[in-house]
Amino acid sequence: MVNDQMVNEAIAERDMARTKELTVEDRLKILYELQQVDTKIDNLRTLAGELPQEVKDMADEVEGLKTRLSNIENEIKECETQISDHRVRSENANASISRYKEQQNSVRNNREFDNLNKEIEYQELEIEASQRKIKHYSAELEARLADKAKTTKDIEERTVDLNQKRSELDQILAETKTETEALILRAGELEKKVDERLLAAFKRIRKNAHNGLAVVKVERDSCGGCHAKIPAQRQLDIRTRKKIIVCEFCGRILVDPDM
Repeated sequence: MVNDQMVNEAIAERDMARTKELTVEDRLKILYELQQVDTKIDNLRTLAGELPQEVKDMADEVEGLKTRLSNIENEIKECETQISDHRVRSENANASISRYKEQQNSVRNNREFDNLNKEIEYQELEIEASQRKIKHYSAELEARLADKAKTTKDIEERTVDLNQKRSELDQILAETKTETEALILRAGELEKKVDERLLAAFKRIRKNAHNGLAVVKVERDSCGGCHAKIPAQRQLDIRTRKKIIVCEFCGRILVDPDM
């Protein structure tokens, strides 16, 4: 562990020494090449266009439909349970009516007969209420079954579309994988040659720039990024490559056309 630490420290010191040895012109050349490499990486990733987001959105939609299908299936089970329960209630009420009617044949007085008659009427109301519930939940069941069929069909169709989009994306990524990996490796090598503060500034400018350009050439006396006019004296300073100069308007690092 101690030896590894010493080796790492030695490598770090060597890299720092190399960085200090670099002239401003060397640093500008490294930054300009790094910009070109990063731009190529951006362009390769752009080939996929909106596909990654489309794939994500479609995958989310399929998951949403699956959740909806699960909820519908739970509602179907609830409807079936309610229908079954009310059928049992109706059957029990019919059995009670038959029993009460038999008992009416052996009552001893009118009061017992009337009480049994009230029980029969109550059970008839129970049957009527159960029949209404059965009708209601049967209609709900029919609607939920229709929803299930439609949602299932939607899932199948969206899944086909999703698989097609994924296939397109995978093909594009496979075609550009080798080149992208090589460019990323080269970018990493170049970044090691740039001191941390300058690299941080480069990355910050790239992040804020709409086109990802942090280093641009002076073209037709103007900034290659925002096209603002560059004064003649400032252009002369840029051509001497003695110091790092940024555009006063967009903040991009400026290099001369012959870089």
